[in-house]
Amino acid sequence: MAAAALAVAMTVTGCGELEAGLTPDSGKAAKGDAADAGEARKKLDDLAVKGRAPKTGFDRDEFGPAWADVDHNGCDTRNDILKRDLREETFKKGTHDCVVLTGILDDPYSGKRIEFRRGQDTSSEVQIDHLIPLSDAWQKGAQKWSETKRKEFANDPLNLLAVDGPLNGQKSDSDAATWLPPRKSYRCAYIARQIEVKAKYELWVTAAEKDAMKGVLSSC
Repeated sequence: MAAAALAVAMTVTGCGELEAGLTPDSGKAAKGDAADAGEARKKLDDLAVKGRAPKTGFDRDEFGPAWADVDHNGCDTRNDILKRDLREETFKKGTHDCVVLTGILDDPYSGKRIEFRRGQDTSSEVQIDHLIPLSDAWQKGAQKWSETKRKEFANDPLNLLAVDGPLNGQKSDSDAATWLPPRKSYRCAYIARQIEVKAKYELWVTAAEKDAMKGVLSSC
């Protein structure tokens, strides 16, 4: 019932391609967010449909240390994603353009322009979202993975996006059946990317989640 109601409430772009809702020069987060709706539907149809496994045993540490430098470029994953998704960045001296001090985020989830400034009281205004939350992944296949695969998943740029901090907190570990970005023009791209991540890592979806995803894609 809830999934059906959510699907009815979704208003999305009626376009052949999935749009990020950002202009070409409105931020690097827009890059790579266009996708073919038909391809997303095909991948969704191929995903296994099961119920949630128990959350028992889930812990953030099961996915390795937060923001590890998995690509060995000298920068942690959080700074890699900030550098990718922000514009007009400045960097801490002596870090080889690694530690981002300031920048501008054109938030894909809300459409807001957020001025990022690194600091104890300000860094949280921009957070790095796991499009497929770690807890959700744990309940849909990841608990059976090796430690190495979970660490890869937690730091995979495909599954990471710099977004508005409060909205990321609101999303928490929700899947598509219970949370979508408030910026409706971004929902097609959001769902397509979630599907791409799930297909890459062979994670399953619940029936309600699949219905919600199909509801979004039906109008893309």
